[in-house]
Amino acid sequence: MLRAGTGEGGTVRLGLRENGRQFALLVVVNAFVGGMVGLERTVVPLVGAREFGLVLKTAIFSFIVSFGVVKAFSNLLSGTLADAFGRKKVLVAGWIAGVPVPFMIMLAPSWGWIVAANILLGVNQGLAWSMTVLMKIDLVGPRGRGLAVGLNEFAGYLAVGLTALATGYLASVYGLRPEPFYLGVGYVVLGLLSSIFLVRDTGGHVRLEMDSHPPEPSRLTFREVFALTSLKDRNLFACSQAGLVNNLNDGMSWGVFPIFFSAFGLGVERIGILKAIYPAVWGTLQVATGSLSDRLGRKWMIMGGMWVQAAGIFEIVAGGGFAWWLLGSILLGVGTAMVYPSLIAAVSDNSHPSWRARSLSVYRFWRDLGYAVGALSAGIMADTLGISWAIGSAGALTFLSGAVVAAFMIEKSGNVGRTPRRTDV
Repeated sequence: MLRAGTGEGGTVRLGLRENGRQFALLVVVNAFVGGMVGLERTVVPLVGAREFGLVLKTAIFSFIVSFGVVKAFSNLLSGTLADAFGRKKVLVAGWIAGVPVPFMIMLAPSWGWIVAANILLGVNQGLAWSMTVLMKIDLVGPRGRGLAVGLNEFAGYLAVGLTALATGYLASVYGLRPEPFYLGVGYVVLGLLSSIFLVRDTGGHVRLEMDSHPPEPSRLTFREVFALTSLKDRNLFACSQAGLVNNLNDGMSWGVFPIFFSAFGLGVERIGILKAIYPAVWGTLQVATGSLSDRLGRKWMIMGGMWVQAAGIFEIVAGGGFAWWLLGSILLGVGTAMVYPSLIAAVSDNSHPSWRARSLSVYRFWRDLGYAVGALSAGIMADTLGISWAIGSAGALTFLSGAVVAAFMIEKSGNVGRTPRRTDV
């Protein structure tokens, strides 16, 4: 058992069981983080179309673009901030940024307020979600990273789905605003107070794990970590491109699907069900898929998951009714559950503890930039060629991304905790 020094709770140990209380607390905190995104999944695209009279899909999806760009750069900054100031301080800063979000959406007199609220939401998600997953990885150490990430993403995306379902119901009963967003007030209060008074920093766990690794020959600069994670290391490159495409189709579905389903006459409550099932399946299955990637390896979980996602997208665009769209949403959730924890665990496997936080921040930068790329490209394509083309093209790109993983990623026995070779792709 790895142990060293003393922390707030006594001897510092690595492992899920050894850090069960803090781990469980971080699971709950990330559920609040996920709920903040779930507030918007069903209702906000309809607010743009129905309350503010936006016609162009590009204009409606602008709130996702602002969210995706800001979240991506917040992710990029989060690793450096975590190394400089500690995980807990960055987590609390993320929650402070999120406090105004539900109030701005409830009271927005113009669409510009919604876009501005999503800038703050991007900061909230980029800092707070990054820290919850990073702190869990710190706590468990090299073994069981897939399970740790799976539990984190389970909490976050199950909360996304349940909140999307709840807001759809509230909107069908009370209207699009303000009642559905009262949930967000509760999330920010509970998330902020828990992070300030209950969460402990995990710097001691990072130092303990570093002691068990051979030292790096030289400290890598952020530019070197960015280059390794983005392109130079073939495993990290495969993860970064798959993450971008995964969230590209998520950004597309966030903006396009409510309008697509509405065009076929579905009411907001049934749209809420379809929008909830995808993240709910995604979130629930990640406990199993994260652990499965620990045993079976990352590569085939990622590749197969991208292809299952593509099948779900094609099912939705080709289907002609609620049952077909429900099946497509389930497939999309299953595929994403296979991919999401496996990607984060794979990046952790291929990063030295001394620069893991920065490598994860670079990966999450590319992944969440996919929200903006997906929403913007889907908006342009929907305005020029139609919504079906926007959905179908995302499916084709997702399938291609899985092929890139198959071609570039190397699965090796004993890959967990490995320091990557610095070779060009």
